[in-house]
Amino acid sequence: MLPHCSLLLFLCVARLLSVSSALPFEQRGFWDFAMDSMDSGGMMTMMRDEEEGSAVEEILPPDIPMCPFGCHCQLRVVQCSDLGLTEVPKNIPRDTKFLDLQNNRITELKENDFKGLTNLYGLSLRNNLISKVHPKTFVPLKHMQKLYFSKNLLTTVPKNLPASLVEMRIHENRIKKVAAGAFAGLGNMNCIEMGANPIQNSGFEPGAFKGLKLNYLRISEAKLTGVPKDLPESLHELHLDHNEIQAVELEDLSRYKNLYRLGLSFNHIRNIENGSLSYLPRLRELHLDNNRLTRVPKGLPDMKYLQVVYLHSNNINQVGVDDFCPRGFGMKRTFYNGISLFANPVNYWEV
Repeated sequence: MLPHCSLLLFLCVARLLSVSSALPFEQRGFWDFAMDSMDSGGMMTMMRDEEEGSAVEEILPPDIPMCPFGCHCQLRVVQCSDLGLTEVPKNIPRDTKFLDLQNNRITELKENDFKGLTNLYGLSLRNNLISKVHPKTFVPLKHMQKLYFSKNLLTTVPKNLPASLVEMRIHENRIKKVAAGAFAGLGNMNCIEMGANPIQNSGFEPGAFKGLKLNYLRISEAKLTGVPKDLPESLHELHLDHNEIQAVELEDLSRYKNLYRLGLSFNHIRNIENGSLSYLPRLRELHLDNNRLTRVPKGLPDMKYLQVVYLHSNNINQVGVDDFCPRGFGMKRTFYNGISLFANPVNYWEV
């Protein structure tokens, strides 16, 4: 009888250890934070760009833990969001590509929290309570390109960020100062979102953005009273909406000859100095709505590629015949797609 039981027990154990035929865990709601800046297909596109053939799950070596307790792991994606974590979990698989730690209660990032995660491509720390980051926290992450750090308690930009970083979102923190060289060595950086921080113009030290070749920069919902100086010349999009900017002076935009889109909505702008816009020969969209302008800015007819101009909700009481279009035939390369002037004290039949 005993040999028969032993044989039965061996068969049961062998069955448990065999590869399961059940369907893999289906991720739901992963990286919802990315919806701020990309559509529903954006995440999948990002994953396809990084790794082809990721639909085949690799067999991990037996000495690597499969998944931290409470987290979900699949296809090198580790989802540990909404777990009430107070620190970064241990035993994260070393081949992890995407690590989701958003919506927890983590207060600090320690030196070895991401040790060994050299293959990490994207990290979400959104909506935690992080106020302290060890200077060597990100040193192991030599291939990380996406860092989402919004809705925390940071007072400065973290140090020693990976040189591979392409996109960083640190909006809705408590950053009041960006020191000179804060982004040193980040020559691959393409996009920085740092709005909703209580930073003033004086908070940007000279050389704060030195070495960056950004395409996109947003410093909205801050405490700026003027266009910041010495931003990267490479910018294609600059968003400074929801600040306290009073005016645009002649030299404010002189560095940004590559701008396609300029956002200055919801400020206190009363005047745009003549000639200021002449430095933006490639501009396609100009957002100046919800300000205190009393006239259409000068120089719009000379902007050959300008397509969209938002001027609604200002104090404009007159529109001249030459305010938007040049008189000479063929001077403008593209037609306007939209000009908004509603909520101004000018009658529509006078436009």
